Amino acid sequence: MILFFLQSFNCLSNELDTIRKRVVAVLLQTEINKAEVNGILNQMDSKGAFTPINYEDLSRTAGFPHRRHTSNLVYLATAFTKKTSPYYHDPALKEKINLSLKYWVDHDFVGDNWHNNQITTPTNLVNLMLLMGEELPDDLVEKAQPIIGRAHMEASGARPSGDRIVIAGILAKNMLFMENKEAFDDVIAIIANEIKFSTGERGIQHDYSFHHRVDRVNNTTSYGYGKYANAFGEWADYVAGTSYAFDKDRINQLVDYYLDGVYKQLVYGIYEDISVKNRSISNKSEFQPRGTLEIERLLRSTDYRQEELEKVLSLRKGESSPSLSFAKFFWQTEHFVLQRPDFYTTVRMFSTRNRNMEKPYNGPGKTTHHRADGTNYLLLKGNEYQDIWPVYDWQKISGTTILQKPELHGPEDIQMDGLTDFVGAAEDGYFGAVGFDFISPHDSTMAKKAWFFFDRMYVCLGAGITSEKPYPVASTIDQVLLRAPIRVKEQGTTERQLPEGEHLLEGLEWLYHDGVGYWFPQDAALTVRNQVESGAWADITDQKNVSTKIIRKKVLTAYFNHGIRPQKGTYAYAVLPGTTTDELASMAQSGLRVLSNDMRIQAVHHPGLEQTQAVFYQKGTLSLADGSSVVVDHPGIVLIKKNQESIQSLTVADPTRRREQFLINLPGRYKNTTGEFSTKYNRSANTTQILIDLPQGVYAGKSVSLDLWQRK
Repeated sequence: MILFFLQSFNCLSNELDTIRKRVVAVLLQTEINKAEVNGILNQMDSKGAFTPINYEDLSRTAGFPHRRHTSNLVYLATAFTKKTSPYYHDPALKEKINLSLKYWVDHDFVGDNWHNNQITTPTNLVNLMLLMGEELPDDLVEKAQPIIGRAHMEASGARPSGDRIVIAGILAKNMLFMENKEAFDDVIAIIANEIKFSTGERGIQHDYSFHHRVDRVNNTTSYGYGKYANAFGEWADYVAGTSYAFDKDRINQLVDYYLDGVYKQLVYGIYEDISVKNRSISNKSEFQPRGTLEIERLLRSTDYRQEELEKVLSLRKGESSPSLSFAKFFWQTEHFVLQRPDFYTTVRMFSTRNRNMEKPYNGPGKTTHHRADGTNYLLLKGNEYQDIWPVYDWQKISGTTILQKPELHGPEDIQMDGLTDFVGAAEDGYFGAVGFDFISPHDSTMAKKAWFFFDRMYVCLGAGITSEKPYPVASTIDQVLLRAPIRVKEQGTTERQLPEGEHLLEGLEWLYHDGVGYWFPQDAALTVRNQVESGAWADITDQKNVSTKIIRKKVLTAYFNHGIRPQKGTYAYAVLPGTTTDELASMAQSGLRVLSNDMRIQAVHHPGLEQTQAVFYQKGTLSLADGSSVVVDHPGIVLIKKNQESIQSLTVADPTRRREQFLINLPGRYKNTTGEFSTKYNRSANTTQILIDLPQGVYAGKSVSLDLWQRK
């Protein structure tokens, strides 16, 4: 019996050693550049400090430049430990590492931002410990432990959501280094149980979006990606094949979250979607594909939805082209996404259920007041807005209707509660209609805003645009990097190229820019700026040490000017991605019709698809293109698809989330063969009343789609 227990203990100890070696192997994947090592060493003074770092400024807005000290140590430790490195076990390098580590532990720099104290510094120091191991003096290890120990499960940052897994991971690494099996067992159990639905709280919502905070702002591709999903996947990979291996159901739920949440909020599953960025939009970024590591880890852990994961992997490696088409509304987050193989577009909103935007924590994001006010970005390649932000007009955001104030409100007034609950979408997985009863919590500007997404185009409508403030109101079609000459067609004129500058175009029929067309069903008056704009990164953040260099970029800004104190203003336009000027010129003969655009109903009919999409802000009757009528007995959003004479399918949603059933009257006689809804035929009117049970609880706001059968 004693022998059995000894064998079991040795087996478990060996497992910890296996896991530790896997962690170290990942750290050693960093490529070592001799010039970079020398550059770091040349910046180190005789005390072990790095001369470019201002060690005295520990304020939140300084950005904690001290992190470069500990990250430099990790890089040097990698150079020392990696067998293929020219500095492998170099005694002079080891002496420098010890000197610089001593400087850090002797001073113990604690910043005003908790994240640096509980995550950044402990992460770097524990990685240093794992890489150097017994090469470090005992006294430095002992002094480093309390600093690493600020990453613990009772720390303020270890709240449920992404940071909890990250802090648990730091703690787990430290337990591997300290060979503390009992503590390692406890923390791995915490990580293993963290993948779960937490709708209404921090974490994964039932629509596969992610909320990092209780403000319910969308954090799917920020905290919910790198700090939550990837952190869990990392540890799932470390412990795979051991007695610590995570439950398959949890890993499979992670796969669902990636495929149905994260990857549907990335352009083609490859590039970052700027519409879901929050305060980080104030930081310079790079346009490059997301990595493949998290997918490779998943494929080693499970064969669940393997083909879909392999497709994303192939896309990110550049081995295939996008082919996926879908529409998805994240009803817990008020975010709509539509993708086709050659374009990707989104609508970002907020309501009484969700706040609009992240607070500008630590300085970035001080200009983001209106970025959830019905923002509609369109991306074909993914880089259409790449680093436009220093020269951006933050009161002319693509898709929004905004009061043109002399200046934005202060950063303390960015995050706001929504004022209306009619915010939502009806989608069947491919098509979708979005409705937004918008009242600005910043300026009280009001507008009924709707988007109707068909196959190769979408229509944007605005109605009831009203303001009592003494400034103009603008509805912006797009503000985007200027990539090609602008071509326009005005009523009674021939097509022409627009010279650079600012223009008021009246009687505008269409505008064309680099493969994207904008068509106006009612001749429009549009202000267009196609010119160089200027600004600096320092203008859009309160962080210190940000470049004040003036940047100049060519930008296209196109918007409707509704004037000062508009009363029930309107707009209407169609967006055609991947189009030609010939196709734009033929749109007037396409038969596309705006059936209604007022404060009661906004609706569009697409004749080629035999499809009508409508947003009912109140109960009402909509006259269809064929002269028949649809009656909805309460607010809601409807998609109606026909096939010649009869309606084939119906999709409905309740944006208010108040109703248990949806009641609609359709022309014709239809039967129910599935039991999913009830029907009642009115012979004299030749109409069918359809009563549909709506999703409730965590699914309230989700669409319901039905197939209909015509009864002769």
